[in-house]
Amino acid sequence: MSGTVKSYAAVDLGASSGRVMVGRVGPDSLELTEAHRFVNRPVRLPEGLCWDILSLYGGVLDGLKAAGQVDSVGIDSWAVDYGLLDGDGRLLGNPVHYRDSRTEGVAEKVWATVPAPELYAATGLQYAPFNTLYQLVADRLTGAERLLLIPDLLTYWLTGEQGTELTNASTTQLIDPRTRGWSYDIAQRLGIDLELFAPLRQPGDPAGLLRPEVLEETGLAGPVPVTAVGSHDTASAVAAVPASGERFAYICTGTWSLAGLELDAPVLTEESRAANFTNELGLDGTVRYLRNIMGLWLLQECVRAWGDPDLGELLREAAEAPALRSVVDASDPVFLPPGRMPERIADACRASGQPVPVSRGEITRCILDSLALAHRRAVEEAQRLADHPVDVVHVVGGGTRNALLCQLTADACGLPVVAGPTEAAALGNVLVQARAHGLVGDLAGGRELLTRTQPLTRYEPRGDPGRWSEAQARLVRI
Repeated sequence: MSGTVKSYAAVDLGASSGRVMVGRVGPDSLELTEAHRFVNRPVRLPEGLCWDILSLYGGVLDGLKAAGQVDSVGIDSWAVDYGLLDGDGRLLGNPVHYRDSRTEGVAEKVWATVPAPELYAATGLQYAPFNTLYQLVADRLTGAERLLLIPDLLTYWLTGEQGTELTNASTTQLIDPRTRGWSYDIAQRLGIDLELFAPLRQPGDPAGLLRPEVLEETGLAGPVPVTAVGSHDTASAVAAVPASGERFAYICTGTWSLAGLELDAPVLTEESRAANFTNELGLDGTVRYLRNIMGLWLLQECVRAWGDPDLGELLREAAEAPALRSVVDASDPVFLPPGRMPERIADACRASGQPVPVSRGEITRCILDSLALAHRRAVEEAQRLADHPVDVVHVVGGGTRNALLCQLTADACGLPVVAGPTEAAALGNVLVQARAHGLVGDLAGGRELLTRTQPLTRYEPRGDPGRWSEAQARLVRI
């Protein structure tokens, strides 16, 4: 295969947009270009907040047409959400959005049957009100014969073949992270029929060929295989962390910040549960030990409320605003729903006795300081709980474009931050496809290729770390 260069289409779906990227991979080269980008806009229907899954599928088809001839296709997306099919494989309704309110109060009902510590010890998953398990308990499954997580649903429409990719399945709270298989005991006790799920697939497994109708619509010449990748976008993003060795932390930034470590085994202690860390499955037997932080959702919602002002100008104003004047808990569920974000941030500052940010620059600085502080807490606590020290923090994803956030994260953590790549999920998606087709070696080999071929920026910590400790003290709940 010396000198061989192949092209792979990475379908990468985020909570606010989707994109089809084309990765061209050779022994010493890795180039990524954008073929098509499209909006992912949820729709509020009488029955609740839903994903416009048909529009997303249309965007995927348009993207594959724009990509041109490729050697394989892989799909990754956000986690936990799913579509339900009837016995003939027809979609029963629009997949419900994880921010929908239908799971309110469901966790308490689940814990009455399986207490929270027992549930964590069995599945290793942090509490989040939208976990698939809680959605299933809240859902009416009448007529459903099959459940497909979002990337698996789109793969099914492309190929006609059904499967459940493991890294995404591990976010359902129905997988045992020790065995990397279904937790049948938990499912049985909660009345969840695991026969709803298609057979498990591993990243790199074949997932079928594009159907003739898809080839005709996209103009591609068959056969074109679809390859299972780390279909949870965080699994793909972590696969694209350009780290060497084991002493690193990562923060996958975007609508969410996922901050944590890559481990060989899950951490299932009660202390870990209390700290709300999750154990999700990654490539090559790894565990993604991380905490979900609200992320740039806070800023995205403020920008939307302000009528989409220029982001560069906002960040310049934030850089000039007083540092650490006011901070909020970026993991507080109060910030989960959409709407009124500037007011909710002001309310949180007022409730904690801190100065209330007024201008857009002050609010933006409050958000970025708060995210950096949340990154610091997660990285410090993950090291302690896993007994796994680190020397560097890798920041990947959309937040790498935000130089102020990267520098603040280095300052808060007291560690160097290496920022990049920005399109980490798409690159991880491409690397798994390239591995499956013999162009890339193991996980370390893929990361070494990334380090040589992708632009990276290093931020050294600066300032007084005691100021971050003082800011953290303001958030200690009474």
